[in-house]
Formats: sequence, C-alpha cells, structure tokens
Amino acid sequence: MQRAELEGDPVTVAPRLLNKLLVRGDRVGRIVEVEAYHGANDAASHAFRGMTARTAVMFGPPGFLYVYFTYGMHWCANVVCGPDGEAAAVLVRALEPVDGLEEMRLARPGARAERDLSNGPAKLCQALGITGSDNGTDLLARGVGRAGVVRPVRLAADGTPPPTRPGRGTRIGIKEATDKRWRFWVRDNPFVSRR
Repeated sequence: MQRAELEGDPVTVAPRLLNKLLVRGDRVGRIVEVEAYHGANDAASHAFRGMTARTAVMFGPPGFLYVYFTYGMHWCANVVCGPDGEAAAVLVRALEPVDGLEEMRLARPGARAERDLSNGPAKLCQALGITGSDNGTDLLARGVGRAGVVRPVRLAADGTPPPTRPGRGTRIGIKEATDKRWRFWVRDNPFVSRR
C-alpha cells in the first residue's frame, strides 16, 4: 500500500480499507467493517474540539495507527487518513481472522466461536494484541520499528479488492452525529459486528 491511497476524506478512504489486512506478527485479519471520523467536521470524532495529547496522532500524516482507550477497559484502533495537520481517521470495527488463529484464541479465551475473535473494535485489538503502546505506529513502514524490533502492527494488501457495493449505515455506539451513514462493511460477511 502507498500512503497516498490512505490520504483523503475519511468517508472516501473508509470503504477502500475493506478487505485490506491488519497484521501483527503471525496474526492476520481481513478488515470487514469500518467507520469514518472526520475531525472538526464531525461531533462524534475525538478531534472535534481540536488537538490534544490524546488525539495528536489523528492529525496526520496518513497511514499511522491511532489507538485509544474506551470505557476504562478496551483499546480501539484507527487508521489515520487526513493530511498532516487535519484530523481524520477510520475506526477498524471488525476483522475476519486469516492467520494466527491459535494466537488469537489465546489472546481471547472467552471467544466461543471463531466469529467472536474479532467481530468488534475492542475484540480485534485483543485478538491482535493492540494496546496504547501501538499508538503512533506507522502502518506502512518497512523494516524494523522501535528499539530494533520488528514493527508490531502493519497494514497490508493481498490483492483482494474492496467490495464494489459495500454495506453502508450509521455508526455504532456514539451519541453525536448519529445520522451520518459513515459505517461500511463487506456484505454477507459473518465477521461483521452488526449486520
């Protein structure tokens, strides 16, 4: 993937992320559901009121991982897509497990079925081991990451194109801007969090 493919209006970038891969070590998941958040133009966005220490990563450049803690117990992961200085990101809502399922099961021992491993934003972070320490990771970087270790999280493509007609609806679990139809998903995919 090229950084330019990720730069733009999050409502345009979000459906293009469908069927891309989120990778951490041997654990791989296909992105099957996303939500767009558009900074100053979106009352539901963490960056609606401007930059803070928490939201700084969301202000670009594109291709970086914005990770936040919610409800005092869960991590959620977003792909930053705005140009440098403009807040925009796409929340990854659900993954279809592709590889490293045994590691995902160890990370999510309460999951009763394969579908339950990563069919929600907090579940997928648990399955891949994404935490606040991954905030600011360059998802497109090659080679080694911090302190000489292999970069823990990356975005990849395996040639599977995004759907030509993704599902589209309102975002989930927000109290502001609830009318925006900025949630996109791969139709008929059993790993989507809510159909």
